Amino acid sequence: MKDLIKGGYDLHVHSGPDILPRRMDDCEMAQRIIDSGMAGYAIKNHYTSTAYRADIVNKMFPGCDAVGGIVLNNSVGGINAIAVEMAARAGNKIVWMPTTDSAHEQELVFGGGHEKGKLPYWATLVLKMREEGVQFKKLSVLDEAGQLTKEACDVLDVIAKYDIILESGHLSQAEVMVLVKEAAARGVKRIIITHADYPGTYYTIDQQKELVNYGAYIEHCYTTWKTGKVEFSEVVEQIRTIGVAHCTLGTDLGRKDYIYPDEGLLEFCEELCKAGISDTDVRKMIVDNPIWLLNK
Repeated sequence: MKDLIKGGYDLHVHSGPDILPRRMDDCEMAQRIIDSGMAGYAIKNHYTSTAYRADIVNKMFPGCDAVGGIVLNNSVGGINAIAVEMAARAGNKIVWMPTTDSAHEQELVFGGGHEKGKLPYWATLVLKMREEGVQFKKLSVLDEAGQLTKEACDVLDVIAKYDIILESGHLSQAEVMVLVKEAAARGVKRIIITHADYPGTYYTIDQQKELVNYGAYIEHCYTTWKTGKVEFSEVVEQIRTIGVAHCTLGTDLGRKDYIYPDEGLLEFCEELCKAGISDTDVRKMIVDNPIWLLNK
């Protein structure tokens, strides 16, 4: 069944080195990409740009196409067009809007909505830093009037300039609906709605359809259904309703206690096939769509 993921990309991998412990580092991940027959993976780090890591991986492992990205959290200056400019010049292909430092995510995680034992993986780091007196700015792309901020517009302009991927990150649904509409108006062509079936970033079918109308792709991740945050049958139904031409599959893997991303992607694809989605359609979501999004 490995042929199912041959030539595929996983655009949502948390590999090391990282502040948080990870199951594998970039070298091990790159070798696994080669051994599995996949084409490549995107290195996602909540706190630093990964273009330089990707560059080294690609020199050391010519059979793996590692992709760099940047997440616009406080550690890179938040919603910071200069950080995006430098990241793009360094070769980054993906810009995630705020994740751990999103005002929406901060409220969900620390506003009493999570049981203590079920906090996200990164939350323990934030809690420890808070105890040490480190303060985090809560980030949003909207001002008090509900309009897109100048900083967010400047970031969109840089993304459009370099024709790279905008990812919605962990922003609220209301923020993303405004952001994506403006992104399309400013010439951003490559847009991914980050794990759209995850509880904190859950988009209804009608919302997904509207986002797709602006050119967005809907991302579904292995860990979301595998950890019981959404029923697998709902993932299948969303994919069927929106259509594979507008969906991508990733894993969001990298935690030490989970399986490797290539294993997760293969399992995800196999389960989708068992649910009646054809091999061709599955491969469109992990091969054809990522290749277009990466402008290959």
